[in-house]
Amino acid sequence: MRERPALDIPAGLEEEYYQISPDILQSFSKYRPPLNIYQFLEPVSRIAPYYKVGERLTKERTLELAELVAAGVIFVSREDHAVYVKHISYQLDLVLLDKHLTESEIADIFQIALTRQMENFFDQPVRLVYDKVREDVLVLTEYVWQDFHRTRALAKRIHTEHTLAKHAFNCGLTGLLLYLSGQPETFHDAKNARATLDKTVLALFLHDLGMTKVPGFIRDKTKPLLPEEMQKIRGHTMAGYEMLAKLDIKFAEMEHAVSEHHERLDGSGYPQKLGQGSISELGLLTGVVDSYCAMVTKRPHAEAMDPITAGKKLMDDGRRYPADLTKRLLGLLASIYK
Repeated sequence: MRERPALDIPAGLEEEYYQISPDILQSFSKYRPPLNIYQFLEPVSRIAPYYKVGERLTKERTLELAELVAAGVIFVSREDHAVYVKHISYQLDLVLLDKHLTESEIADIFQIALTRQMENFFDQPVRLVYDKVREDVLVLTEYVWQDFHRTRALAKRIHTEHTLAKHAFNCGLTGLLLYLSGQPETFHDAKNARATLDKTVLALFLHDLGMTKVPGFIRDKTKPLLPEEMQKIRGHTMAGYEMLAKLDIKFAEMEHAVSEHHERLDGSGYPQKLGQGSISELGLLTGVVDSYCAMVTKRPHAEAMDPITAGKKLMDDGRRYPADLTKRLLGLLASIYK
């Protein structure tokens, strides 16, 4: 196919429409695309309907559509944002290919995709589902690796209602923001930096996997827990650690995040009552993130705090949480929610 000259696309068109690439087209159902499609008519410089949801494309029209997409004249409406976002979320690597999505729109896609993957994992915590979680988390780290500032738009997408899956998503995104904010400018060039980032973020998403061993009626209880119920809650860190062996997940970042996220500097945490100097850096970071994300969501026994109030509460508790982490988190929150 001959290379076509660049189109003179009217200013503002992409504020109303997404331009479709060949990769995106291939992700659609061949004969029944999931949303309305429009064609840019260059001679008259306007958009016209090409396909309506519910119709069925003929073989000839599918070939024609592929040619029009290659020519850069096929669009979908941003009014169908919810449909488009949901579609992309099932093939998350497409966010790395679609250059017409905004950072805000990509953040929506990551929220839907990763929350759904965590729901699947907590419903069925087996290796096959873990591998799917890992695949999508690596898309996230690849996206952020290209530009660390993207973490700010992502961090705004945290959920305000608590479930295990939503908490995992919130911790993954907040932890990613906090972790990268503490890295030097040379981090990109450091040996094994990307592999370390991948493992760290995956650990942040999965740090609470042991909660799948706690009965739902205990997790969702609105009244004070009985001693035996509290014991089950406190057992989730070691339960999670034991699950790692069964899932054949063997790397230090995951082990530290899972087993240490309830340890505290003053030794008041659990399960081992480790104190300052005995808790890993990632264990401390995961503990801060886990506590913060719990406070900013509505839970069965507590209302949600606003992010700044939650950040200040953590910073004021300097005996239990590292001052450098809580101060940095509060600074990030202040810049994001200003």
